[in-house]
Formats: sequence, structure tokens, C-alpha cells
Amino acid sequence: MMFQIKTLNKISPAGLDQFSRDKYTCGDEIENPDAILVRSASMHEMEFPKSLKAIARAGAGVNNIPCDKCAEQGIVVFNTPGANANAVKELVLLGLLISSRKIAPALDWMKTLKGKGDEVSKLVEKGKSQFVGPEISGKKLGVIGLGAIGVLVANAASHLGMTVYGYDPYLSVNAAWDLSHNVKHATSLKEIFESCDYITVHVPATPETKGMINSESIATMKTGVRILNFARGDLAVPADVLKALEEGKLSAYVTDFATDDMIGAPGVVALPHLGASTPESEDNCAFMAAQEVIDFLENGNIKNSVNMPAASMPRATQNRLCIIHKNMPSMVSQITTAMSDNGVNIESMINQSKKDYAYTMLDVSAPVSQEAIDKLNAADGIIRVWSL
Repeated sequence: MMFQIKTLNKISPAGLDQFSRDKYTCGDEIENPDAILVRSASMHEMEFPKSLKAIARAGAGVNNIPCDKCAEQGIVVFNTPGANANAVKELVLLGLLISSRKIAPALDWMKTLKGKGDEVSKLVEKGKSQFVGPEISGKKLGVIGLGAIGVLVANAASHLGMTVYGYDPYLSVNAAWDLSHNVKHATSLKEIFESCDYITVHVPATPETKGMINSESIATMKTGVRILNFARGDLAVPADVLKALEEGKLSAYVTDFATDDMIGAPGVVALPHLGASTPESEDNCAFMAAQEVIDFLENGNIKNSVNMPAASMPRATQNRLCIIHKNMPSMVSQITTAMSDNGVNIESMINQSKKDYAYTMLDVSAPVSQEAIDKLNAADGIIRVWSL
């Protein structure tokens, strides 16, 4: 069986090379793909063919993909969390230094000295005092969100001599293992806001986090605080940030998500969304996306899906049945009864759920007939059934 992989953007060879030519056909002209690899192309207006089982986003954000619509149609949406974490971490460290040492305005001022000839060195000595800024060593940094990026930032800042406070009420076990023992556990945002000289946010944009950097939260922060936002633009209220900079409450705001009113504003360093813009990051994201798709298409395993539960099971037989269905009572018994009615014994099984949807994999003793698959597909609550 040849799997068809459609690409919507230019995907790094580091990813495409994972697809063996004897099993996969890849390209941007494929009409009935089994899976789609995408970076930033918008898919909200697309009509998905019945053949499509998976979409893999080579990156973390999935705002360009209609994830709910995909779930309704039994299409698994993957992303690649952590694949670009080092690239973002390095930019955040740059942001820390830029926010302190007034590098951006210093570079702009230096350009005004062009053509001054022998006067340049004297003008530099006379004018450099306006760009004086503090060292970061010994200062307090608050890291809000300790996912893949937040942990790397916290650890690196600790190595640079900063006293780091980390806050994340949803800290995973793996992240906790990776976090330096030097990072102090903050029990609330209030603790971060009141005690830290620098604050960097690394959380997704949700109804709870949108606008978290606002006039009310800024009022509780230390005067002169420096804020970095390399996560999502709408975590901050631009008007409130600009007002705080104007009044001197904030010393600097560094962001990878510029708005028109922020560009050129005093105290703002606005970057053109450079967080993951490294060749290494693009390679890592493409590689991870390809691996996720391959394991799903060949084995049915789901890892790093944003709209379906994680589920992985080693093969017990050569005959595997994969079923996406609604997360509702009696679904598993309905599936097992269907196997029994067709004289098929279940050797191994996994069932996982995520909100309204569930995923069941069965390793069975014999191939399941297409007639039985079609009958199960038509049952109430079943979204998609296929065999591997």
C-alpha cells in the first residue's frame, strides 16, 4: 500500500526524507492524501477529502487549522511541541539582554554618527551614557509557563546568574524532571508580579490567559520591570503596556508579536516573529511531524495530537483496527460485540478519550472483513474505522 502525503508549504528535507519511497508519495499536487504536512498555510476554507486521516503542523501553534472540524470528520491533528524550543529560548535570552542594555536605541543612535569622521570616537564617549542599563546577573526573573520553552529559559537564566522564579499550575512530570533545582517555585502570579525585575511569559492564549498583561496586573509589578512576550501577542493589552512605559512603570517591553501602535514606541523592542526562524528549528519540526504521521499511518499510534487523545500500543498481531468515536457510554462494548459477532478474537486493546472524542485500537486474531468495518462505521457514535 502506498500512502499519499500532501505538502501545503515548503517542508524541510529533514522531514520529507523520513518517508521511504517504497511506501510514500509526497508532493504538493496530491489530490487524495492520507495525510497533510503544513506550516503556516491557512486550512480553514479547505474541503477535506474522505481519504484524509491526519494533518501534521510543523510547529506548535495550530491556529491555521480547523481542529474542531477535523475532529468531527475523524482527522487527527498533530503538532510538534518542543521542536522549536531551543530557537525560542535563544531569542528570549537575547530579549533579556536587549531589554536591559538598550541595545536597539543604541544601534539606531550609532547610525546618526555616520559621516562624522574623526569626531565619532568623541561623540560616542559623550553620548553613550544615555544607553546605560543594568546587568541581568543577580536580578530576579519570573518565568510564567514551564513547558518546553519555559523550562529551557528558566535553566539558562539560572546559569547566567539570575534568581529564577517559575510559575505553572499545570507543570508536567517530564518538565519537572528537566527543571533546574535552582529555580524557585512560585505559588501564584502575584508572587511573580510583586518580586521579579524581569518577567517572561510562555503560556498559550486561552480565555484565562488572554490580556493577562494589563493595567491591573502591571500595577502590582515592581516599578521598572521589564516584560518579555515571545508566546502570543494577545497575552498583553497593547494600550496598557504603552501607558505603563509612558509613566515609567515599565522600563521595557520586548515582543515577537508587533502591533502597529507598538512599532517605534519608546521602550518597545518589536521583533518580526523570529522565535522559530532558524534552519535547525524548521528541520526539527519537519522531522517530528513526519515521525508522528508515519507512526500513525503505519501503526495507528497517536502522539502530540491537539484534537484526539494520545494512544500508543505495541503490536500484538498483524491485524490492527483503529476506531475514532464519540466519548459516550457503551461505545467500547459496541465495538467488542461487533468483533465477537464476526468471530474475531481481541488479542490486545487500548481505549483513550479526550473531551468529546475517544480512540480505540484493537489487535485482533484475524483480518476484519470490509463488510464488518462498513457496518461498524455506520453505527451510532462511530466517526471513523480503518484497518492496518
